[in-house]
Amino acid sequence: MTQETEVKIFKNSKKVYNAIAKSIIKLTSDSKQHDFNIALSGGNSPKGLFQKISSKYKDEIPWERIHLWWGDERCVPPSDEQSNYKMTVDYLISHISIPEKNIHRVRGEEDPEQEALRYSKEIEDTLNARGKEPVFDLIILGLGDDGHTASIFPDQLELFDHPENCAVAEHPLTGQKRITLTGHVLNNANRIYFLVTGENKALRVSEIMNDNEAAKLLPAYYISPVNGDLVWFLDEAAASLID
Repeated sequence: MTQETEVKIFKNSKKVYNAIAKSIIKLTSDSKQHDFNIALSGGNSPKGLFQKISSKYKDEIPWERIHLWWGDERCVPPSDEQSNYKMTVDYLISHISIPEKNIHRVRGEEDPEQEALRYSKEIEDTLNARGKEPVFDLIILGLGDDGHTASIFPDQLELFDHPENCAVAEHPLTGQKRITLTGHVLNNANRIYFLVTGENKALRVSEIMNDNEAAKLLPAYYISPVNGDLVWFLDEAAASLID
């Protein structure tokens, strides 16, 4: 946990989604940049956020300036129900007017090692850099029950030191291959929003917030933007065990 960490606690998940949506509207409207690069979370966490944006706020975000990326992707075709890309299409992209060229999909159907290198290069060629590292304007992250974030799992903490922008990760239980942003890219973002809801996340949240020894085994503990802001958006259930 860094000094610049901000923790916002809301009554329920709907209020969390609303707060993040409004924050994205403010960020993108205040930004003077022509392109605003956002890396999205996969899994179940952002579904409610995407639904909130597409039902209530889709006309308040300048989609022609927004570039969408993914923090991680499962190595499955884009039509697969497990695809983070498909979930984003279903809940967000199919409801908004965003130019096709602004959507930067991880090709989960390709050879994982080759695709990790290709996506690394696309990031490098497209984004602004700070030093040698590419800069996302905003990265939205979720938190797994095991403390993983993006697709960096507790047994793969070395991905925080991986030299490439992306790497191939493996789910520790299923062995499913995934492509994930690595630590140096995550921690070089201008802003990181953790979207965490539900009682099942409360133990991990408390370990990280209370700076417990157990937290040092959790990938999410090591998310700490060097030059940016870190904001945790929690509902009361997820925050229930914080001291």
